[in-house]
Amino acid sequence: MNLIKEKWNVVNLSDICDISVGSTPLRTKKEFWTNGTIPWFTIDDIRENGRIVYDTKQKITDLAFNKSSVKFLPINTILLCCTASIGEYALTKIPLTTNQQFNGLVIKDVQKVLPEYLFNYASTLKNKLLQLSGKTTIDFIPIYRIKDLQVPLPPLEEQKQISALFQSIETAMEQVDGQVQHLDKLKHKLLKDLFSEKQEFGNHLKVKDFETVKFEKIAINISERVEPKKTELATYVGLEHLDADNLKIERTGTPDDVIGTKLKIYKGDVIFGKRRAYLRKVAVSHFDGIASAHSMILRANETHIEKDFLPYFMQSDTFMSRAIQISEGSLSPTIKNKTLAVQEFTLPKKEKQKELITVFKQFDTTMEQLKQQKTTLKNLKQKLLKEILG
Repeated sequence: MNLIKEKWNVVNLSDICDISVGSTPLRTKKEFWTNGTIPWFTIDDIRENGRIVYDTKQKITDLAFNKSSVKFLPINTILLCCTASIGEYALTKIPLTTNQQFNGLVIKDVQKVLPEYLFNYASTLKNKLLQLSGKTTIDFIPIYRIKDLQVPLPPLEEQKQISALFQSIETAMEQVDGQVQHLDKLKHKLLKDLFSEKQEFGNHLKVKDFETVKFEKIAINISERVEPKKTELATYVGLEHLDADNLKIERTGTPDDVIGTKLKIYKGDVIFGKRRAYLRKVAVSHFDGIASAHSMILRANETHIEKDFLPYFMQSDTFMSRAIQISEGSLSPTIKNKTLAVQEFTLPKKEKQKELITVFKQFDTTMEQLKQQKTTLKNLKQKLLKEILG
């Protein structure tokens, strides 16, 4: 790119955008929300669908629009959060309304300012916005301060170059996401076929290669208790630290974070979320530590199962469906250890498991490499944003 930053203008945001604040129609009026058709944007839409907005979870009615202060924002409006989750941002690809967390930045002249350029610049604003926020119980930035935000403004041709650069990085990240999703679906299909009535895994296994065993024969329940305030162990794993369908523990806490008796975990143990099993939380510990009492700590009985095969079996739809079926309670369904122990499952005999482990580990390794690629791309984007627009 041939950028001549010395010739860039610096303008106030209000010079290039009309700025409006969103609002929320009264929740007590059902007629404002029932069978609504007008998109109404909130922070949840970013969390669930990303920063390019093609739809919203919630809709309001024509009556709500006419009887409240919500405003329609056109396509290619930049949404900028100026309270609570300060610095969050998005770009609209549909006309919509928004709640009061977001300011709508409507570009006055797209022949001078590209929406994609301003969208990328918005990604650099979080620290600046936090500095501008007030000292109330929650962070809040009044609109007059937003209007005075200064924006570096290159010539239109340079805006196009900058936007194309960041779009190419975003496209690369989307491709990585697509590959991860494809591999994950394929892995779970193989697990489903392997442990279902099909009992299939290509041409590698036949019916005689399977056996039916009770869960207590393949996994030993470890119930060693620990008091967080009395342990020298440094790592705590709660169910909140486990991700669905991810055997790797990517977040942890410390014993100082919790009270009450917990479970001891050793490196290599399997942690299974027995509360709300439908969340599909199974992980392998890569450290000694303590875990939530709402989990089960399981260790492979290597007479019947390979140590590394147990977590893959527990990731299967067959195991998870049974776990959900035997959970007890309505508000917070939980599995009893003794109930799970007597459940029978059909799985490959131990001598056939090693080659299966190799296949499933390759899936995990490849997906982890792809995730690292995405992290590298994200770091590259942030570095370039800082260098070009910071």
